[in-house]
Amino acid sequence: MPHFEIHVQDVEAAKSFYGGLFGWQFEAIPGLEEAGYHMIQGDGIGGANGLTAALMLRADSPPDAGSPIRGGTMTFEVADCDARYDWALAHGGAEALPPTDYPGIGRCACVEDGQGNVVGMMTPAGEDN
Repeated sequence: MPHFEIHVQDVEAAKSFYGGLFGWQFEAIPGLEEAGYHMIQGDGIGGANGLTAALMLRADSPPDAGSPIRGGTMTFEVADCDARYDWALAHGGAEALPPTDYPGIGRCACVEDGQGNVVGMMTPAGEDN
């Protein structure tokens, strides 16, 4: 996956949510102000990392919260799945899948970002799992 985009209703709220959740930074792209297009920079994303990403304004209404997956779910590796999950719930996110252990894979969770998207996070299993 060389590039992904997260479609949102409120770019500033999304920047706050994802910046806090994953430590991402954002750069507005000149000429794309109407689309609210902001490139993402973060651990493994942007620049020479081989993976680029952006936030952009959603073209239509967001799906209802709690509805089935609304497109793809992007899952990101994090150092502590439980800590990131708790942060998300405390900052406008909602439960989609509580932290769950998957033997041989790791600990995974999903949250709704408050804008109709589901994002996953995973702490890979250690060598003893």
